[in-house]
Amino acid sequence: MSAGDYPAMDNGKNHEEDGGGSVAGACTSPEIVNNSNATGNCCAIPKLASQCENGEASEVNYGGLIRSNSRPSTGGSGAGDDVNLLSPNNSRSSMSQTQSPTHLSPARQRAAEVLCTPEELDEVGAFFDEHSAAIERWFRERAPSDVICKLQSITGIGGADQLSKSPRSPHRASVTSDLFQQWLASSPVKKCRSPTARSSISNRSHLADLDEGELFMELIRDVANELDIDVLCHKILVNVSLLTHADRGSLFLVKGPPTGKYLVAKLFDVTQNTPLDEAVRRAKQDELIIPFGVGIAGTVAQTNETINIKEAYQDPRFNSEVDQKTGYKTNIILSMPICNYEGQVIGVAQIINKTNGSPEFTERDTEIFRRYLTFCGIGIQNAQLFEMSVLEYRRNQILLNLARNIFAEQNNLECLVTKIMTEARELLKCERCAVFLLDLDCGEAQNHLERMLDRPEKGHQTLSRRTSHNVDVEEVVKQQQKSSSARFTMIFELGSNSPSAANISRPSVNDLNSSTLAQIAEYVASTGETLNIHDVNEWLKDKPIYHPQQQQQQQQPHTHPSQHHAEGQGSSGGTGATDDLSAKNLLCMPIVNGQQAVIGVAQLINKENDLQFTSCDISIFEAFAIFCGLGIHNTQMYESACKLMAKQKVALECLSYHATAPPDQTLKLVNDAIASAEEYKLYSFKFIDFDLDDDDTCRAAVRMFLQCNLVQQFHIPYDVLCRWILSVRKNYRPVKYHNWRHALNVAQTMFAMMKTGKMERFMTDLEILGLLVACLCHDLDHRGTNNAFQSKTDSPLAILYTTSTMEHHHFDQCVMILNSEGNNIFQALSPEDFRTVMKVVESAILSTDLAMYFKKRSQFLELIEGGEFDWQGEEKKEVLCGMMMTACDVSAIAKPWEVQHRVAKLVADEFFDQGDLEKLQLNTQPMAMMDRERKDELPKMQVGFIDVICLPLYKVLSDAFPWIRPLYDGTMDNRQHWQDLAEKVEMGLTWIDHDTIDKPVEEFACEIVDHLIILDRDKK
Repeated sequence: MSAGDYPAMDNGKNHEEDGGGSVAGACTSPEIVNNSNATGNCCAIPKLASQCENGEASEVNYGGLIRSNSRPSTGGSGAGDDVNLLSPNNSRSSMSQTQSPTHLSPARQRAAEVLCTPEELDEVGAFFDEHSAAIERWFRERAPSDVICKLQSITGIGGADQLSKSPRSPHRASVTSDLFQQWLASSPVKKCRSPTARSSISNRSHLADLDEGELFMELIRDVANELDIDVLCHKILVNVSLLTHADRGSLFLVKGPPTGKYLVAKLFDVTQNTPLDEAVRRAKQDELIIPFGVGIAGTVAQTNETINIKEAYQDPRFNSEVDQKTGYKTNIILSMPICNYEGQVIGVAQIINKTNGSPEFTERDTEIFRRYLTFCGIGIQNAQLFEMSVLEYRRNQILLNLARNIFAEQNNLECLVTKIMTEARELLKCERCAVFLLDLDCGEAQNHLERMLDRPEKGHQTLSRRTSHNVDVEEVVKQQQKSSSARFTMIFELGSNSPSAANISRPSVNDLNSSTLAQIAEYVASTGETLNIHDVNEWLKDKPIYHPQQQQQQQQPHTHPSQHHAEGQGSSGGTGATDDLSAKNLLCMPIVNGQQAVIGVAQLINKENDLQFTSCDISIFEAFAIFCGLGIHNTQMYESACKLMAKQKVALECLSYHATAPPDQTLKLVNDAIASAEEYKLYSFKFIDFDLDDDDTCRAAVRMFLQCNLVQQFHIPYDVLCRWILSVRKNYRPVKYHNWRHALNVAQTMFAMMKTGKMERFMTDLEILGLLVACLCHDLDHRGTNNAFQSKTDSPLAILYTTSTMEHHHFDQCVMILNSEGNNIFQALSPEDFRTVMKVVESAILSTDLAMYFKKRSQFLELIEGGEFDWQGEEKKEVLCGMMMTACDVSAIAKPWEVQHRVAKLVADEFFDQGDLEKLQLNTQPMAMMDRERKDELPKMQVGFIDVICLPLYKVLSDAFPWIRPLYDGTMDNRQHWQDLAEKVEMGLTWIDHDTIDKPVEEFACEIVDHLIILDRDKK
């Protein structure tokens, strides 16, 4: 293989190991030294040593080629000769000619071993011994993975554990995180001038001593690892000028979408002595844009062909304006495309005039130019990819900052929008930035009116003061839509005059009508389009914008300008026509919320250097618009939440006022005499509330607190206790069963269990207080429907509480009453005691949910069956209290039969009412116990309720605590009655058909028999 074949190793295949466009990865193992076409290898050992001292050994032995110190010959590639790398006769070789030893056939490997003499091995070994540190560094940092694997297979050492110790893994990217961070922290000019970076201008005195092949390779190495696109292009032009003796050169890069590509002069008119910073500054200051097919460079980009012009002024494609501006005379031009690995044009390099006086660029110059640009295309593409990754990294960092700002500034819309605008303006390099926010309040009012139209009862409205004037609501909505279309209420503007603080204005209608930017924003808000306007004035000519306000002004009589000025005095500024005069190009995009509704418009005005906004700018700005929409929506939601919390607080204050008992009732109860517990029969499990009026029920509740010594024990003010009991009674709804009297019965059963059932010995005074409070409050604000109904109807309560819906609501109502003024019976408790009693109240109220009962019942049975006598543990006490609450809640089943019979009718009526609602609202068939059409099954269902819930609970409680056995006995008696009724229903003798069941069925039967006897007697 001849050395002249090396430049043919294109497409980046042999240098992918080192990444970043480096060709160093093509270096192979020392075994290639014995290639038959490089017998002058021994002469290259000193050169290799000198390179290894600088850590560049891998960049010398490219593809296994070793060069001698002799000057290049013009002959062939015979033994001992060094081949001219730049010979135009050398054709591109295939990758098979540069295979590493791991890819050679066994025959070729054996041939290589035979050609290696002992003397050569000794000399190589001596070199390795002398430069062991440099060679070790080469293997650690630059050796390809196939070479490492080959050595491991030969020596049998270096497993995975040793490989992991290497600072450079074979698969690790050459551009490390540290390099990436260092790159971001420095500027291109600094990188070019850093001591460790190769300069394309300085330190070039040694190049004169190199032959053409060495010079070519040195200049390739100069650009191989360069990732900054500005530095790379500068080096390419300087090196090309050096190789071809060109006077100066320019480099153009392809930009734009596939359908509208154009060339942008990255660097223009660069000589070998032009400093990088000056070249970059000049290119950015006078950026030259050339469409495809226009001029010499545009033609090269379009045709992908080289153009060599001997007389520039004779070519019609040549533009002499540059010469006229600079005073420079262009004679000859060589322009060539730069392609990527797919053969696509990514740039155009152009050199003009020769420094050696030659009248033309020769074929040799063209070949050198072509070969060098082959490697430069790879380097440019890598640099562009790296530049894109840097831009993406910075973009991600900015987006992360935007996300942080959304949460940090959610309570301040002005600060949030200002930060977003500042980030967008700095990243996208524009002169000004503006954000227009729509009047969202008008939108909410419009939605409210539209909801009014959707109501089914809209055609059956009753006359009132609001509806008696024949107002057409649909017409109101139409007028609302016209008046609120694209109505901006707030504008944020950030310009070069105020880079850190935005100008916030609330424009009037006249301000919006007189502003070009506002007109464009209105157009975007109404259409939802994204506009990238290259010339604002031309765009306005092609697309005149219609304004309803302007039409109204045209229809109205002419007014003096001073009058218009007076009309706009209410605003604090605004985007006026004067500010729009400088708007040349513009990028405008709608801002949407989570429902994809337009809530504003964002604008970028005047790209730097009068450039156009690119598709990349649009993509980045879209991300800013999304974050801006999220931030605005989040801020508005936060403000709405704050308003709702304030409304809730006001509503709670009103509710507390109306939920609290009137002072006169409180005073009356305070002054009333409270009968004894014996007189109210509070100690009995057969307590009947039917004989008590409403005032007596409250006095009985007060007596329970007094009898338990809770008022004295916890220093409860007597008037506060009376007011609290009256307030609790007031907050029970007048439903048929789950009302205040049911709560009183539950509390009385708990009182009887404590006193008569001797359960108080297991409870502290604080727990007794909490249980009595929980019993009185356990069904507060009950609506006569159960949890399942709340869930089926998607009621607000079901949304607020997903489990134990009504029980959570009962507890919250209890807390609300306690927090109402003059109702806190826990006011004298210490903070620790307050937390304890509130925990008892909450747990006890939630335990009245039968779903909670079934969860705790098995645990309670295990404790009882295990012979538990100590109930002082927190978890065991909670289980015991839960079982006691359920026992009290269903204690009506253990009352005397006359009471139980009457209560069952109340429960059934309440259930039937819920069943009727399910049929009406949900159009579903209710379960049997709530179906009015199946009321004759009530006795049978009562028996099932007793067997499943009541008897098991009372049985285990009476076994563990014998003093509460009356609950079990009463339940057994009532079960027998319900069983008898169920059997009589099956026989056809039923009282269920009667509207009321105030009397037992036996009395109904006796009355029927007596009535029949009387009729028979009358007949006789």
